[in-house]
Amino acid sequence: MRRNAVRLLLAVLVALTACLGTAPAQAAVPDSPAVTYTNPIAEKRADPHIFKHTDGYYYFTATVPEYDRIVLRRATTIQGLSTASEVTIWTKHTSGVMGAHIWAPEIHFIDDKWYVYFAAGSTSDIWAIRMYVLEGTGANPLTATWAEKGQIKTTWESFSLDATTFVVNGVRYLAWAQRNPSENNNTSLFIAKLSNPWTISGTPAELSQPTLSWETIGYKVNEGPALIQHGSKVFMTYSASATDANYCLGMLTASATADLTNPASWTKSSTPVFQSSAATSQYGPGHNSFTVSEDGKSDILVYHDRSYKDISGDPLNDPNRRTRVQKVYWKSDGTPDFGIPVADGVTPQRLSSYNFADRFVRHWEYRARIEANVSPLADSQFRVVTGLAGTGTVSLESANFPGYFLRHKNFEVWLEKNDGTSAFASDASFYRRAGLADSAGISYESYNYPGRYVRHYNYLLNVQTPSTSTDRADATFYAQ
Repeated sequence: MRRNAVRLLLAVLVALTACLGTAPAQAAVPDSPAVTYTNPIAEKRADPHIFKHTDGYYYFTATVPEYDRIVLRRATTIQGLSTASEVTIWTKHTSGVMGAHIWAPEIHFIDDKWYVYFAAGSTSDIWAIRMYVLEGTGANPLTATWAEKGQIKTTWESFSLDATTFVVNGVRYLAWAQRNPSENNNTSLFIAKLSNPWTISGTPAELSQPTLSWETIGYKVNEGPALIQHGSKVFMTYSASATDANYCLGMLTASATADLTNPASWTKSSTPVFQSSAATSQYGPGHNSFTVSEDGKSDILVYHDRSYKDISGDPLNDPNRRTRVQKVYWKSDGTPDFGIPVADGVTPQRLSSYNFADRFVRHWEYRARIEANVSPLADSQFRVVTGLAGTGTVSLESANFPGYFLRHKNFEVWLEKNDGTSAFASDASFYRRAGLADSAGISYESYNYPGRYVRHYNYLLNVQTPSTSTDRADATFYAQ
């Protein structure tokens, strides 16, 4: 009798579950929600460095095309830097050292003082490039009192530039690019600990020299190191080849607990991690830095590039490198994915599934679907732009196929090129609604078929009328 009673209770519970329906699995709201910016951030500003300080301001410095001074801007948002007033905090010497080629400034706040690292030549030899440091006293570096701390001395008196500083596990390091007299190249990458912000401690270690084919086009170059830490790993990006359309980013990877001054602790990427994109008309992306979004939840790649491929004469004499930003995405293995340099204008987003947290909307052979571990990243990036049909709608434009939009066709969602017709505009326009399964998410209602929403079914995107909790879950996405 007791066994029969248990069976009866289980049968009742199963019946109730069938009647009530089970709620679909729910993904957590993303830790790193979407952030968007409008590029470029600054025209004619190369080698950009953006530092977010605890005072609520972003500080921005970069190489000016005249190569004669160091400038600073500040704003409470990254986008605000584009219109912020610019102040010259230091001007090159009229003679001698620090009198020519003022390059690649970076601003840092160390032990309650401001420091700017930069490279400079001499009026007697403009190519005698060395690294120097300024120290600023005052809360606001735009109005601080600046003092020259002199040259950073390294192993050799040779061409050296692009100093950057960072802290890992409580230890402050300096990384930079320098000509090793024993090597047949332009510059290699070095690292050392610092005893103070302008003095190296110990013997510098050489981490990388340009040996791969993509590092040696035009010039044999490893330069512009920048470090970002994520979880248990540190990643050092660097720039390679000549500063034209061949300029690109490579990357070194190490464990955050390793001896970072031991070259054996680092591994080099075999291919570029960020390079020119003809599709988006962005050429020679490089000399990057990293910052964080206003909410502190997204890592932001800061870099320069040009909007055209061909350059007349020496690229160093071309003034049109622009400062740009875009979000860094992180793969499931903890490594960064920079994607491609996105088109000018608003930066793209990714859309993750509400009920399949690791799956993102992507196009594959022009069919829209949700998928995990998307490669290339740009297949899952879309610019949310004013709807082609207007009237308060939005359209989703592909990041790597500009001019191509998600549109429904026979109620299936495809990526197709805008043909300029009103039919296409209607099919490619949607009303952005609060998520049907979670108001923190997003649902996209068809412009020309009210009540039908973009949803995944068997992982393919369709436009359907949601009627069940599962339908509503399938039609809900998070912007990342």
